[in-house]
Amino acid sequence: MAIRTWASVVFLLLALLSSSSSCRAAEAPSPSPSADADLAVGDAHRTGYHFQPPKNWINDPNGVMYYKGVYHLFYQYNPKGAVWGNIVWAHAVSTDLVDWVMLPPAIYPTAPFDVNGCWSGSATVLPDGTPVIMYTGIDGENRQVQNVAYPKDLSDPYLREWVKPDYNPVIAPGPGMNATAFRDPTTAWQGPDGLWRLVIGTKDNHRGLAMLYRSRDFKRWAPARRALHSGDTGMWECPDFYPVNSAGVGVSGSGGRKHVLKVSLDLTRFEYYTFGEYDDATDTYVPDAAIADGNDGLRYDYGNFYASKTFLDTAKQRRILWGWANESDSTADDLRKGWAGVQAVPRKVWLAPDGKQLVQWPVAEIESLRGNHVNVTDTLVKAGQHFEVSGLASPAQADVEAAFQVMDLDKAEPFDPAWRGADAETVCAARGAEAKGGVGPFGLWVLASDDLKERTAVFFRVFKGGGGGDGGKHVVLMCNDPSMSSHADNLYKPTFAGFVDVEVAQTGGKIPLRTLIDHSVVESFGAHGKTCILSRVYPTKAVGDKARLYVFNNGESDVKVTHLNAYEMRSAKITADVK
Repeated sequence: MAIRTWASVVFLLLALLSSSSSCRAAEAPSPSPSADADLAVGDAHRTGYHFQPPKNWINDPNGVMYYKGVYHLFYQYNPKGAVWGNIVWAHAVSTDLVDWVMLPPAIYPTAPFDVNGCWSGSATVLPDGTPVIMYTGIDGENRQVQNVAYPKDLSDPYLREWVKPDYNPVIAPGPGMNATAFRDPTTAWQGPDGLWRLVIGTKDNHRGLAMLYRSRDFKRWAPARRALHSGDTGMWECPDFYPVNSAGVGVSGSGGRKHVLKVSLDLTRFEYYTFGEYDDATDTYVPDAAIADGNDGLRYDYGNFYASKTFLDTAKQRRILWGWANESDSTADDLRKGWAGVQAVPRKVWLAPDGKQLVQWPVAEIESLRGNHVNVTDTLVKAGQHFEVSGLASPAQADVEAAFQVMDLDKAEPFDPAWRGADAETVCAARGAEAKGGVGPFGLWVLASDDLKERTAVFFRVFKGGGGGDGGKHVVLMCNDPSMSSHADNLYKPTFAGFVDVEVAQTGGKIPLRTLIDHSVVESFGAHGKTCILSRVYPTKAVGDKARLYVFNNGESDVKVTHLNAYEMRSAKITADVK
């Protein structure tokens, strides 16, 4: 069992007491359409190329799909304010995953089966090309039931209008089930026997369950005799189940094909995944034995990233992952801003060639936003030194790709045996960005002020292995440390961290890092996407053209920046539907 840090406990308490994902039943009262509806939304912390609507609260990505040349993003949205409540399915479309057209809400409460809310769900494209949405509705008895909706006009490439059949709900909680914890249906898949299958998240006391349902006609669904999988981790929200291989798709017969089961943990507000073998004849799923199954399992992202959803992009034969990043400021700040929540940059996801984990990388399309470019090569950063990466008009909206080379791995500190059962966040809390070490911390200071009194650190630290589970190889830690990110009050500034599966001695001491900087988002990818961490930060001085970018080294070993390419990023275009 992982050691829970103080920061994790605070994050959990804040999540439970304030903001909520609609993957779960939020108890917060619904706000009235109050003064925040007319607040100005121009704000120094508003993102430029991460998806967010012009105003109001958003959370879970829903029903993401590619249909007839158009990418569709649905998401949970409050049209009346910047806090959770009044949730509908907002809808945006794009041809490139970069620029978006905002459409009217696609699904909102209209019937007895969803009168109290239209919560998260998924989209499936049927064999005849018809897309269908299945979502969780909150009925008049406050039960969570599963409903379907179909496009009103298939000739409309934007699928602006959706119709809910009168035979809804198509799945209701059975006898003995927890009707207030039964939600978030996955994309359906069809087995060799012609039956459709999907998974719904629920719980039995403290046990999270991925319940499997089958149907022949997408109208009448029956539960399987046993859950697809379960775990003693509390409620399983927003499950996702899909095939994947080293190319990122799940083509039958392809080498290295696995099935991924992802769940969002309501108790910790983190997500974890396993992958393994799925037998479609018996509907059994067995995770690979080498993968931890539970709170210690692999995670898509070790930061502020939740309620994720993938879809198969049939145009480019890749699987794309969307995830939601909540705010880390106060509710009062959100009301002042007039908005809350962003979607992470869409990521391609695939199975690592060694079969040990999934790998993620921002979709290539966002590189079309790159502008002015600064390059640094073969620059030595001695112990205790730092330097500014100058030449960008505004490093507050940038894309930075770098590679660091440790010059003396012998200076690495031993990995403390007391950390063996701890998670990476615990280790990073004990050895943060300001704690000088042998090899590291080294990396980037982003969204930094001129005087460096505001800065967010994205860094690595390398330890000598000590046997145990690491087999004696070096242990590489990656952290996002926003503890000095802002002078503002009432901010939650957790340090997020993950271990990186890279044998640094075999790479010549080299570790690559990519960091997307977008005003209040710092989204980082270590070792070509093996470890990902997203943080939300709210600087008061390091904003706009006053933000700075630095490379730093607080370790005893010199570190060489073998290459660093920093790009200014143009803003994505968010436009209203012109129909």
